[in-house]
Amino acid sequence: MATTASQLRERRLGETLRRDTWWAGPAATAGVLLAFAVYGFWAAAQNANYEWGPYHSPFYSPLIKASWWPYSPAFLVLLAPLGFRATCYYFRKAYYRAFFLDPAACSVGEARHGYKGETGFFTFQNLHRFFLYLALILVAVHLYDSVRAMIWPASGVGPDGHALPGPKRFGVGVGSLVMLADLVLLSGYVFGCHAFRHMVGGGVDCFSCARAGGTRFKAWSLSSILNRYHMQWAWISLIWVALTDVYIRLCASGVIADVRLI
Repeated sequence: MATTASQLRERRLGETLRRDTWWAGPAATAGVLLAFAVYGFWAAAQNANYEWGPYHSPFYSPLIKASWWPYSPAFLVLLAPLGFRATCYYFRKAYYRAFFLDPAACSVGEARHGYKGETGFFTFQNLHRFFLYLALILVAVHLYDSVRAMIWPASGVGPDGHALPGPKRFGVGVGSLVMLADLVLLSGYVFGCHAFRHMVGGGVDCFSCARAGGTRFKAWSLSSILNRYHMQWAWISLIWVALTDVYIRLCASGVIADVRLI
């Protein structure tokens, strides 16, 4: 089919010959990200119901209580995961399309014409590798919280949701599994990150010639496997961290009761 000169001209914003529901993807992306942002801000502003027994909400972990910070400590914690996700290569594509329509979809007119790279306001995207270091610390903190979620007070949990003093013992509740899943999903997302993959295997022309080349190759290979599903890790870990906070918040507020499995 011949293409006319009018079809070859630069499309205006939203202009397209597509007849499918190309807008559904960007709309769903915008909806989920906005819902997460609204809930995350609300949960962080509460400064309450973030602990129950051995469970600790990831929104408040690590718990930083400083005299010089008069607001909820969650706002100090959320800077690290927010910066990591906002500069993530996948999430850049997702929210560029959803909020800036740049481009909204293939063969759809976009807001700007011509690529200028990560310049101007978007220069902060170059901080991604530094946010990676903070994200690795968060993985270690979530690991600690997941182990802590399986160490129960032998005397039980008080009516205020805090562990009663006394000896500890191993135990598993539904919340323990929820927090363990949060750790696994966050780890899959962070260790499959493009920046982490480059950190362990980038800048090497010959693994067998490099120092610790064999170890680096194995780490790079494992990261590459996770990287194949980076989009899935990104979305599921984002939704699950919110669900983890919801579960712990409901337990702490007495809306639901945690089920002890072991």
